[in-house]
Amino acid sequence: MIDIHCHLLPGVDDGAADEETAVAMCRLAAAKGTTDVVATPHANHRYEFTPERNEELRRRLQELAGPLPRIHLGCDFRLTYDNIEAALAHPKRFTVNGGQYLLVEFSDQVISQGTSEVFERMGQAGLTPIITHPERNPLLRQHHARLAAWVERGCLLQVTGQSLLGTFGSRARDAACAMIDAGLVHVIASDGHDVSNRPPVLAESYAFVVDRWGQDIAQQLFVENPQAVIEGRLIAPPRPKVRRSKRWWEVWKI
Repeated sequence: MIDIHCHLLPGVDDGAADEETAVAMCRLAAAKGTTDVVATPHANHRYEFTPERNEELRRRLQELAGPLPRIHLGCDFRLTYDNIEAALAHPKRFTVNGGQYLLVEFSDQVISQGTSEVFERMGQAGLTPIITHPERNPLLRQHHARLAAWVERGCLLQVTGQSLLGTFGSRARDAACAMIDAGLVHVIASDGHDVSNRPPVLAESYAFVVDRWGQDIAQQLFVENPQAVIEGRLIAPPRPKVRRSKRWWEVWKI
């Protein structure tokens, strides 16, 4: 499995607090079947985002943790004016592996009316936004039609694996399942922060997806699509065939 969203680098944000924790997270991920992980420190008003320092930390962590999982760099990018302008000017400083994909995190308090325009500008600059954990964001759950429209225009969606297991509550779980039913989800990642409460583990959520949607969908969401993200290749969303008596947004309730 390949994990494109994990707060693995020590001491840079609210993820791994120190090297010992970061190494333990890497070894836990590898033991549970993760071969590659993208370290995604926050880029927001709380934490300074410094790609050069992050690369030094990545190299050091890879040396300490061993060959697996292979560690790549990206960021957890908050949509703020300063960040947007910086990404448009220097996109490779923020993207996964310096490619086209950018993990985008929304505020829980507000969704700007200009977000669609921002995504259009990003697309023109060669960026493909990956909207992170929309199932956990109460505003995005309410703006489901807009979320679907963004996917139609080229954005991708990343769901958190633990959401499927109920870790973030029934609303997040039900929303995540509804998104997968609708064929809107491209990637499932851990959003790991530590070794206990939010570990970088995907094995249980992989098994859940296999049981509910089948092996092919699980491979797309945990292996094939995230591999394409790391390599900067184009991917298409899965379209699972499910029987529904209602349209997906009619059963996706708060």
